Amino acid sequence: MMDSRFTLLLVDDEPVNLRVLKQTLGDEYRLIFAKSGLDALKLVNQDKPDLILLDVMMPGMTGLEVCITLKQSHETKNIPVIFVTALNDAVDEAKGLHAGAVDYISKPISPAVVRARVKTHLSLVQADELKRTRLQVIQRLGRAAEYKDNETGMHVMRMSHFSQVLALALGYTATEAERLLHAAPMHDIGKIGIPDNIMLKPGKLTEEEFAIMKKHPEIGAEILGEPDSDLIRLAISVSLTHHEKWDGSGYPKGLSGEDIPIEGRIVALADVFDALTSVRPYKEAWSIERTMEFIKAQSGKHFDPKLVELFEQNLDAILSIKARWQDE
Repeated sequence: MMDSRFTLLLVDDEPVNLRVLKQTLGDEYRLIFAKSGLDALKLVNQDKPDLILLDVMMPGMTGLEVCITLKQSHETKNIPVIFVTALNDAVDEAKGLHAGAVDYISKPISPAVVRARVKTHLSLVQADELKRTRLQVIQRLGRAAEYKDNETGMHVMRMSHFSQVLALALGYTATEAERLLHAAPMHDIGKIGIPDNIMLKPGKLTEEEFAIMKKHPEIGAEILGEPDSDLIRLAISVSLTHHEKWDGSGYPKGLSGEDIPIEGRIVALADVFDALTSVRPYKEAWSIERTMEFIKAQSGKHFDPKLVELFEQNLDAILSIKARWQDE
């Protein structure tokens, strides 16, 4: 039967210390052991533990050197490391944290402290994994919308990164701008609910067909459901508001000016710029010059004038993204 418990790697050159840790943690976790830094690195690559308890002062390769090596590898950099050591000087602790450790426990250990610290950091591991999984699902939903719309994945990559650049220029924190980067691909998720005879029609839509097409922002919000995270909440807002226009002539609610959430205003500009500068079945790609003339002409009409100004100021970064994520 497969052991579903978290795996901990315990590293110490003194067998008695490993026995104490085994007595402390063995009932709750699957344990593997190493008596040297080199052995620890071999076991990490073989077994991929969920957390490492690591002695600092060991002959040969020290714990600090092991930690630095782990953090330099893409495969192991996210495994949390807790130093367990007789060193308790503030300078030593700072060195350990600088090397990439998440915590520092002094010897002789308190079993209750060790159990509490391990539980805390494994909870953080679970939270990070949940966040990664949620993000992967959202990204795949975005890809589903692209297939429906007959667009390439590169369009969504570009407009999402354009949105991030604009958000940073507007004063978003790095975390807030990254959240918008991940929410922006959801802007057209509602197109999944639009009939193919409308989505794939080569010619101009009739008024009745366009009325159905204009339902996709609200369909997108319904697909995303009740917001249970900041990311989903932001994605819903982007879906609902990226077709609103500064002068109130957009849809679905005819919002105007600053009544349109800022994320919707950002994504609207990023989306239109990429659509105009990209080849579509019904059009050639516009030049950057022609596109920027159009966008500036739409300042105060379709687009937020402040965002148009920031977009122009950051055009070099925008064009760098465009060059990086070219259509295949």
